[in-house]
Amino acid sequence: MMGQFKDMQARMQTMQEEMGQRTFSALAGGGMVVADVDGKMQLRRIKLDPAVVNGQDIEMLEDLIVVAVAEAQKKAADAMQFELSKVTGGIELPFKLPF
Repeated sequence: MMGQFKDMQARMQTMQEEMGQRTFSALAGGGMVVADVDGKMQLRRIKLDPAVVNGQDIEMLEDLIVVAVAEAQKKAADAMQFELSKVTGGIELPFKLPF
């Protein structure tokens, strides 16, 4: 039993390292705002279409950024959950992970 746990722990460590190297992107406003996060859900880049940069409607731009970042983080969390289920063989863990 301990051997299986150690093996699962090593695979989980590897999976987390691999996920940290991946990038997850999301679009908002029909692609006017793009957000990239890494597998640790850290924001890495925001790209804005010049057409969306308008001093008259800064609130819309702010909303689009929030939407794009949230969607990219959700994609990263979903991918982490999927990879984790492969490592654990679908076994529910007795604790909640931070994603």
